[in-house]
Amino acid sequence: MEEKDVRLRRLAVEDTAAAEAAMRAIGTDPRGVAIMREKAVFRVVEVRDVPLRAANLMKQTFLAKGGEAAVSRAAAAFSAERTDVLLMATLAVYRRAIGTMKRQPFGLPVIAAALEKFLWENEPDGRILAKDSE
Repeated sequence: MEEKDVRLRRLAVEDTAAAEAAMRAIGTDPRGVAIMREKAVFRVVEVRDVPLRAANLMKQTFLAKGGEAAVSRAAAAFSAERTDVLLMATLAVYRRAIGTMKRQPFGLPVIAAALEKFLWENEPDGRILAKDSE
């Protein structure tokens, strides 16, 4: 096989239903679809005005679970009291991180509950919802 023989196609996978459809289209085993659907959907979520201690724990949690969390330079230098946090992860990582955040101090259980609601409410089968929250 040569490079010219490789056929590629970019897919827009906006939610778990699209991920499932893409996997079914190539003949993925239904058990595999169930396992992988949340790994195929990536979300970037901004959490605004987070206390510094909570932001640092959130960043550590997301890094430990395989995601990413960006904070302001001032927060990283411990020269700010609050920061916005930009979370970047697959749905599978969000699920694991939220589970850990529910057991941590500094208001993280409240943030975890809000994230969980933001990501999973209003979907007919309880799966991801892409929406904005002000």
